[in-house]
Amino acid sequence: MALRIDDISINTIIGNGSAISGNIKVNGFVRIDGDIDGNLETDGNVIIGENARIRGDVKAKSIIIGGIIVGNVNAIESAKLLSEAAVIGDIISHKVQIDDLAIFHGHCISLKNDDEYSKVSQEYLQSKAIKAKVSL
Repeated sequence: MALRIDDISINTIIGNGSAISGNIKVNGFVRIDGDIDGNLETDGNVIIGENARIRGDVKAKSIIIGGIIVGNVNAIESAKLLSEAAVIGDIISHKVQIDDLAIFHGHCISLKNDDEYSKVSQEYLQSKAIKAKVSL
């Protein structure tokens, strides 16, 4: 992934009161204040506002969560759950920070070493995919 010069400018905003049904794939920094019923994927950073609700998986470089996610979070660099946040799903990231009063129900993989992180996260994702196929 190329280094972005513009890692601080928000490229996409889904505002309060907006509702999207379906998967979203965008480039750059994303802020969500509305509702998404689907997966969100970006190569940049994500901010989930305190009024946001996501039912789906989120994949990003880093994520700050103030709202609710019912799904898995894969944030390569870091994931931070603010005190208003709720995540019902798994978190995979190099760094995870969970503030007081935040709700997290799921599994967490957080390893600083790149090689260990890659190995363990790939094994975990493969086992999850196998379990999903078996339960069909």
